[in-house]
Amino acid sequence: MPLTTEQIELRDAARDFAAANLGRDLEARDRRGAEDAGDWLGDWRKCAEYGFLSAQLPVEYGGRRMSVSSTVAMLEGLGMGCADNGLTLAVNGQVWAVTEAIKTFATDEQAGRWLPGLGDGSLIGSDGMTERDSGSDAFALKTTAERVDGGYVLNGEKILIGLAPRCDIALVFASTDPAAGRWGVSAFIVEAGDEGFERGLPDSKMGLRTAPLGGLTLENCFVPEDRLLGGEGDGGAIFQHSVEWERCFIFASHVGSMARQLEQCVDFAGRRKVFGTAIANHQSVGNRLADMRLRLETSRLMLYHAAEMKDRGEPCTMTAAMTKLHISEAFVANSTDALRIHGGAGYMTETGVERDLRDALGGVIYGGTSDIQRQVISAILMGGRA
Repeated sequence: MPLTTEQIELRDAARDFAAANLGRDLEARDRRGAEDAGDWLGDWRKCAEYGFLSAQLPVEYGGRRMSVSSTVAMLEGLGMGCADNGLTLAVNGQVWAVTEAIKTFATDEQAGRWLPGLGDGSLIGSDGMTERDSGSDAFALKTTAERVDGGYVLNGEKILIGLAPRCDIALVFASTDPAAGRWGVSAFIVEAGDEGFERGLPDSKMGLRTAPLGGLTLENCFVPEDRLLGGEGDGGAIFQHSVEWERCFIFASHVGSMARQLEQCVDFAGRRKVFGTAIANHQSVGNRLADMRLRLETSRLMLYHAAEMKDRGEPCTMTAAMTKLHISEAFVANSTDALRIHGGAGYMTETGVERDLRDALGGVIYGGTSDIQRQVISAILMGGRA
């Protein structure tokens, strides 16, 4: 599944743009986290202006209507050129989890209301599913939506929500019929100015510190009926659609990060001399470089295989789980190898090597843990057999 010449050009142009314009003062911003909105929003707007956020949108909403494969190529280039893994994750999170869901399930009026802003960066969107007592059991929701005249009243709390502290809109999943379980879940678009809707402060976390993460609180929050996405009870289907896209492609830029990481390691291993020779000539280091390249290429193959399936309109639940599982764990393994290759220098914050490892570890949790992906794969293999 080689990339076309056009897709290679898209990827390389995105890489060059990102290298020249994004990720400045990253060490200092990583220390500060996402509390300084100016730091984060500046690069976010640059990403929007370049077209990363709108690549998948129809032309009538300000997009480029690119194929999935071409969009993935461009986002891989973003990761190759930008060392800010938090920023690249945030971009992918909005593109694949929020914008994709609204694009697919919105009415024409809803699409015209929110898609242009999501594409041009004037709107930041969050995907509000996770709760304190749900997590991997995604549909064990306690957030409720009670039908009232003209709309719904939402009550509940969401946690660990990407972009929540800065979001202008949130795709919130709530139970309209608790007795029906996942078939009683509905999806709503909540806006930042809605009374009773509160965005939490950015959480302090191990890695991906430049990407704001936090909670959402809804206390007697009235949401008009025209902000119900799909129909009542469609929330489960909307979430499953969204999470399949997210698992397939949220690592598009992190594959680019793995390529950047390998290039950095090859350069260092060729320059660093120990016992009178470059460390690349020592078998243990050479083996690590070879393993890093192997993981990068297998990750690319899985990423673009999933993209081709989506371009053909094929369902890919198992492929999504395998892609997310493989790339997330490959990024951790490559980041660990990069740290070992760099030795003491890699342990120091100024090199950025240790930051990649901290950033990579989050990938085995968000979007469904590695254990959940294995459970999805094994359940499909068993086909419901006891």
